[in-house]
Amino acid sequence: MSVSRKRKKELRRLQEDANHLWEAQQVLVGHAADVAREAGRQLGNFGREQVAPVVQDTINRRVAPVVDQGVRFGKHVVDDKVVPIVGGVVGTALSAWDVANSKRHGVMNTVRKATVPEKKGPGLGSVIALILGAAAAVGVLYAAWQTLRADDELWVADDPLSAPDA
Repeated sequence: MSVSRKRKKELRRLQEDANHLWEAQQVLVGHAADVAREAGRQLGNFGREQVAPVVQDTINRRVAPVVDQGVRFGKHVVDDKVVPIVGGVVGTALSAWDVANSKRHGVMNTVRKATVPEKKGPGLGSVIALILGAAAAVGVLYAAWQTLRADDELWVADDPLSAPDA
């Protein structure tokens, strides 16, 4: 297919215009990248100079005291509640182990038997186990009740509802 000189000239001009437009767009994109880079740098400076000190101050004034209080309470619970209970349980278990060993070897420690009064009723470990078991049972029953309770809003009708007659 042959193209006339006039059409070739118009096509050449159109191609030159397209190339100029492309170059202008490349320059514009380069400037936009420079502006975006500078905006990012300024945003980083703003964050370091304005936002970070406010966040740090808020953490120091509001979050740190609560965390410290929680740590102190946790330490109190562990030191004053858990450690004595665990120590008692471990001591009881070790003494029971010693008694079992002495019975197995046929030697009964009469001094220990005389100083340790015989326990009456359940021990501390039994009470803790009963409480934890009861709490677990209550949790399971509550979860089952929540799952199986009749809630009208949760049920889906089997048949689609028909539009009311006008």
